[in-house]
Amino acid sequence: MSSSCQAFSPTGMSDKWIFLHGSALGTEWDHTLKDCSSPQGCLHHGLDTKASAPAQPTCTKNLTFPLVSVTLLVSFGSSMLYGYNLAVVNSPAVHIKAFYNATWSHRYGHGLASGPLTLLYSLTVSIFALGGLVGSLLVGVLTERYGRNVVLSRSTLLVLLASSFVGFSRELGSPEMVIVGRSIMGLHSGICLSVVPLYLGEIAPKNLRGFLGLVPSIFICLGVFFAQVLSLPELLGNDRFWPLFLSMGVVPASLQLLLLHCFPESPRYLLIERNDIFGATAALHRFLGTPNVQDVIEEMKEEQQSLSSMEMVSVWQLLRDRSVRWQTLSVVVVNAGMQLSGIDAIWFYTNTIFENAGIPASQIPYTIMGTGATEVVAGLIGCFTIEKLGRRPLIITGFCTMGICLAGITISQLLQTALPWMCYVSVTCVVGIIAGFCMGPAGVPFLMTAELFTQSHRPAAYIVGGSLNWLCNFTIGFVFPFLQMSAGAFCNLIFCGICFLVALYVYLIVPETKNKTFMEISHIFATRRSFFSIPSCLIGMMKFSGYGALESMEGSGSGSSLP
Repeated sequence: MSSSCQAFSPTGMSDKWIFLHGSALGTEWDHTLKDCSSPQGCLHHGLDTKASAPAQPTCTKNLTFPLVSVTLLVSFGSSMLYGYNLAVVNSPAVHIKAFYNATWSHRYGHGLASGPLTLLYSLTVSIFALGGLVGSLLVGVLTERYGRNVVLSRSTLLVLLASSFVGFSRELGSPEMVIVGRSIMGLHSGICLSVVPLYLGEIAPKNLRGFLGLVPSIFICLGVFFAQVLSLPELLGNDRFWPLFLSMGVVPASLQLLLLHCFPESPRYLLIERNDIFGATAALHRFLGTPNVQDVIEEMKEEQQSLSSMEMVSVWQLLRDRSVRWQTLSVVVVNAGMQLSGIDAIWFYTNTIFENAGIPASQIPYTIMGTGATEVVAGLIGCFTIEKLGRRPLIITGFCTMGICLAGITISQLLQTALPWMCYVSVTCVVGIIAGFCMGPAGVPFLMTAELFTQSHRPAAYIVGGSLNWLCNFTIGFVFPFLQMSAGAFCNLIFCGICFLVALYVYLIVPETKNKTFMEISHIFATRRSFFSIPSCLIGMMKFSGYGALESMEGSGSGSSLP
């Protein structure tokens, strides 16, 4: 336990006992800790305060201006670009294809046929995901060698380079520059999509980790929304300005490049990986806004000591490490489930669904803006409720909502010819899927990746989660058209099943991590025994930190957690 909580341990109870039996204590012990902020509160619960040393540091920290500023800066300069680049190529598709066709005709004296033209445009869209996959594989090496802050700052140079390629592509008559620019943009997003939550998860106090960890997901939604607004024909969604439209990412990237160096490096990185206690202390003073950071330093030293005989693990070592197999499996499930939920396919076919609902073609861009606003509102709801509700309720509710709405889309499409009003049910379900996704599954998986691992495993975990995320993204974009051709409306039931299975896995296996230190979370998983080594008659559903999780039920009823 962190030193800030050691003063409140019950007399005669060791920290080890608390970790091993925390699930048996349940929420009553959490309330006891909260009431022990004063000697009177401790006496009320029968706890001895005589051995509790003079200082009484609290276990919570408040938002400070540096914390808010750096969170908004990296979310605006990095995370928002991911959402922007996901949506930026949808509206100007006609103009980009016309540019490709005109350039080909100028070079070779004849235009492109429909098939090759579609293939070239598909490459322009999908190359972003391939670049992201490469970027996610570089996260571990870059963050270990240069640190989190430096990687985020220098990666913005990739955006400047990519924007130059795309912005001048039409002037130079080069479709290749658009494709190269998109791949570099994907490389930047692949790096930052993992490094931003990694950085924020390490600088945030444990009671604010969920709130700050979901801010990037709000900016991803804002990026999609800004792309939808700027794509209006009255603004940049026309033949004249589409190169500028695709290169607008240079604005937030430049702001991050100018200002991010004003904020310190992650204190956990400085102390645990660089053994720079003075730098870590100064960074904590800056981020937390208080000179009393000894409790946080002690907690990081405890983690450093536990990792003193362990080097930073590689991806292969992470996958082979049996001590973190359930954390690794959880990261695989939630990150793959995030993309295999079909959200990308829903976004891609929003125009078609709205056309089938009878919305005039001229009004569809404005209707899509409404879905973008829904994303932002749902993201805000998730951000401001995560520290009250916890991670599990948001991600379980989000996936269940998506599963129900996906089933609704299937039913509405099957009955649409007989019942014309079912078209509007489809529109409602699309909004429900997007809202459910943005409320939890859009951001919680990245936060969970930071929370489920200690410092030595965290970069490798982000490589696994990030690469899986991008690989599933690319797979859905490539496979879905063929899946829809073969299965028709029933293809949504595949995504529906995946959503419910991921929600069930989280409910049964993943514990709540709200207000817990990284070491406490590590201890929770360390106390679990192998699921397959326990007789089936001893398996039951019990409460784990206030929520259902699999545990073994032994004689006294205070069974240990399953792995």
